[in-house]
Amino acid sequence: MIKIYQKTIKDRDFRELSDFGVGSWVLVENPSEEELKRITEELGLEESLLRDAVDLSEVPRLEVEENGDVYFFSQIPYGEGDEISTAPVLMVVADTCLVTVSQRELPFRVADISRKFDFATTQKAKLFLQLLTEVNSIYNRAINSINREVRSRGIHLGRVTNKDVAQFVYFETILNDFLSNLVPMNQALGNLLSGKAMRLYDEDKDLIEDLVLASGQQIESARANLKTIVNIRQAYMTIATNDLNRVIRLLTALTVVLTIPMIVTSFYGMNVMLPGASSPEVALWIAGGTGLVMIVLLAIFIRNRWL
Repeated sequence: MIKIYQKTIKDRDFRELSDFGVGSWVLVENPSEEELKRITEELGLEESLLRDAVDLSEVPRLEVEENGDVYFFSQIPYGEGDEISTAPVLMVVADTCLVTVSQRELPFRVADISRKFDFATTQKAKLFLQLLTEVNSIYNRAINSINREVRSRGIHLGRVTNKDVAQFVYFETILNDFLSNLVPMNQALGNLLSGKAMRLYDEDKDLIEDLVLASGQQIESARANLKTIVNIRQAYMTIATNDLNRVIRLLTALTVVLTIPMIVTSFYGMNVMLPGASSPEVALWIAGGTGLVMIVLLAIFIRNRWL
């Protein structure tokens, strides 16, 4: 799907165009082969780079072509809580317009961007940086959402279930995915700050500096969450191992204690003459003796904290 929007400094709202125009924002979502060829031919873009934008495993990076077109690859989080995934997006600052190509529908709409930021599509660099700011905000919300989930599930370690552990592993995977995107994106933003890739005004440089700082904070936040998850999982494993050892000690002690009367009664169950077998009181002596031995064993186990 291709949509073309334009807003000049004098305009109050975005206008949707029927054809490509100078100073427009070309929004391409889940493009077909024909749509990729169209924007390649009519806008003079690099087709191989456009195809990379629909590759789910594409790594964030910065590409600058000989004609001055800037290709900025990023990944955007989708979903919230325990249903988060990422998908690639390409932002192209071309000679005549700004082009965004994404494999999925962008999680923000043109109207949302228009309400948040005051800009015009004719200001390509500024629009590009505002879109990156929105991507950064989405990462921030996703990381905060994971942080809340991790803390809420990890408050009571004694009641952590296998389902919670599986959820922690999932969060760990998502955070590692975020880091694999945020770290190269932070480096690409640093390369933009040099001003060699595209012409920047002082206001644009300030925006990039804010983005570099914000993405750096998100990287540290993601790493802190990963450390928290690892600590919770290790604590859970320690608690589970300790509980298992206690159960094994209890069962072992009970087995030893119950073995005593079994041995004695098995002797007197044999069809041979045994001491006191003819006495009518032998059952009481056997029961009392084995009971006394069991009590002594229990006292030893409790004294040595084996129970």
